[in-house]
Amino acid sequence: MTPRIPKAELPAEMKEALIKQLGSVPEPVEVVFNNPAVATSNLEFSAKAAAWDAVDEGLKTFAHMAVAAQVGCSWCLDINYFAALNQNLDLDKASQVPNWRDSEAFTPLEREVMEYSEAMTNTPPTVTDELSASLLKELGPAGLVELTVFIGFANLSTRVNTAHGITSQGYSEACQIPLAKRPQTSASGVA
Repeated sequence: MTPRIPKAELPAEMKEALIKQLGSVPEPVEVVFNNPAVATSNLEFSAKAAAWDAVDEGLKTFAHMAVAAQVGCSWCLDINYFAALNQNLDLDKASQVPNWRDSEAFTPLEREVMEYSEAMTNTPPTVTDELSASLLKELGPAGLVELTVFIGFANLSTRVNTAHGITSQGYSEACQIPLAKRPQTSASGVA
């Protein structure tokens, strides 16, 4: 699918840096760069979020993938499979995130993080006091705040990419695992 908004030309230095880091220029950056101030702010916040360290990177990757699967953002699943590879996560496990409820590969904490991700993504959100309390006990206050804001940012990213018509760009091909299909959802958006 072609993005619904044309790609903008990036500054040469930025383009080179993205190619060096990821092997190609991410389409979301090219599209959002139609408004350089928005693109720059988004990239800066993304870089700051990537530096947060109160929650394990693997948990955050699985959280983002759970959001992407629920929203239907194949680009976010694609790039997060690539992230899983670079974080040395279990790629077989990562491939099961879109269907985590039916998989026995995940730890209880990973399952709670993905449940929380989906609950935050539901409209309206369906986060329960019990789930929040359990994660607070596991992650501590700083960790739960970080996870919550990270999932909020994942929702921003997945929804923007989906609205812009951006789809998988082939990053997951480096992982040699196919993009998993998202589970079917009911009319309420809950799988």
